Amino acid sequence: MRAIIVIPLLFLQIFFVKAQTSLKEINLKNGEFDVGFEHYLIIDSTRTYQIENDFNNKLVYRPIPVSIWYPATMDNKNSKQLTVLDYLEVLKEEEESKKLPNELLLDWFPDLGGETPQSRTHLSEKVNALSNATFLEGKFPVVVYAPSYQASSIENFALFEYLASNGFVVISSPSRGTSTRWLEGGTTKDVETQSRDVEFLLKEIHKYENIDFDRIALMGFSFGGLSNAITVMKNKKIDALISLDGTERYNYAVLENSPYFDLDSFNVPYIHFAQKDIPEEVMTNDKIPAELNYKFQLYDSLKYNDAYSYKLHDLTHSHFGSIGVLFAYRDKRQDKSDVKIMASYKLLSEYTLQFLNATLKNKENAKEFIEKSPDENGISETLVSKKMKKAHPREFKFLDFNNLALHQDYRDLVSLYQKTMAKYPTLKLEEGMLNSLGLRLSFNAGKMEQGINVFLLAVHIYPNSANLYDSLALAYLYNKDNKNAIINYKKSLELNPENQNAINTLKKLEE
Repeated sequence: MRAIIVIPLLFLQIFFVKAQTSLKEINLKNGEFDVGFEHYLIIDSTRTYQIENDFNNKLVYRPIPVSIWYPATMDNKNSKQLTVLDYLEVLKEEEESKKLPNELLLDWFPDLGGETPQSRTHLSEKVNALSNATFLEGKFPVVVYAPSYQASSIENFALFEYLASNGFVVISSPSRGTSTRWLEGGTTKDVETQSRDVEFLLKEIHKYENIDFDRIALMGFSFGGLSNAITVMKNKKIDALISLDGTERYNYAVLENSPYFDLDSFNVPYIHFAQKDIPEEVMTNDKIPAELNYKFQLYDSLKYNDAYSYKLHDLTHSHFGSIGVLFAYRDKRQDKSDVKIMASYKLLSEYTLQFLNATLKNKENAKEFIEKSPDENGISETLVSKKMKKAHPREFKFLDFNNLALHQDYRDLVSLYQKTMAKYPTLKLEEGMLNSLGLRLSFNAGKMEQGINVFLLAVHIYPNSANLYDSLALAYLYNKDNKNAIINYKKSLELNPENQNAINTLKKLEE
């Protein structure tokens, strides 16, 4: 994770000691599935990009490296258990330094903290993922991940493996700038670029027959959380949002400046995990605003979704990713012990799984878990504290009803209307909007029956509307159902004897 330039002092730390951690000591217990991993490159031909390390100023179509973790079946002949070094080979490719000798790797990338015996040991650590593993049969929910500022798709590989072993697909691409690998500094433009990359992955998942496209969550770390907040406001197909110390908490102004900013559209279950309170010494020395420990404008502004805010009291910002837990230096002024950091990262992963089980798999025990306080779940509040708020009832409008009607192909609309009115008694379906919808469907090839159904609902709600009966008659006439056309033109005339269109059409039909 790279420090966010827009608030450069927030994560500026003086490091003194190197981490002494291991994947084994994090001790994430795998679920029931083997985990497959694949990394490949796709191209977005709608955008151009310059690979700086080619040193030729040539523009190419935007390359989007993709990493995907999935429930798998191991092929005993071809599958290979991967190591941390295999993941860092991905990092080299994404950072456009794939020819870099592995001997220089730890010193080359700042996120890896430099060459030390501890870091060198990590490279050979076995991970849970397998190469050349077959996608398990079935339909699995998917988590689309947006990394932190200028970071790799694999930055949270331990969490991704844990989720895949529990029946989720995780897909990720690196965080990179609009025209080159460099972002501008956490600008609204950077947010939109990363959001578009996430949307490209939302398109990419449709290539996989084992992914359930009706169960999609977004997850992001740091700057990725900010970008995902905008993506949720743009995309109505997202079912849940997870933010790992997302920057939407620290830099709400960038969010507000987006042309897509719309709090009313932010209506999916949302969980935000925040870093520990920054000590006064650090805030004073590094000139960090005190309000960053308590202010959370997005959370406070949300109305129409269930929202959960957790504070992990043993984690600082960089420890919300696997790479940070394993490699990042520790700041003696504020970082906890490695044992506490690993335990809290495990806790973060377990909470994430529970939230996904509740929102994407509809598991009752997971729903109960996320509703309870940490203490009620047997977790000390010295480790994590929680606040939450439930969604406010949202005004149900014509468009919302239309979405329900569309979902059932505009059938049984009177019954749907009655059920909806019982739940949302203030709903008002305007006569003119029903008339327009009915006409559009009636004269749309293959939608005649649906259009007539809309008109039947309309005359049920507005039985004294001559205009609606006239439109219903026209729909029947266009469908060559002259009998029902005559019946409804006559009904229109009963309500409005001066309806000249009904008079003229009936005369022709009865000749």
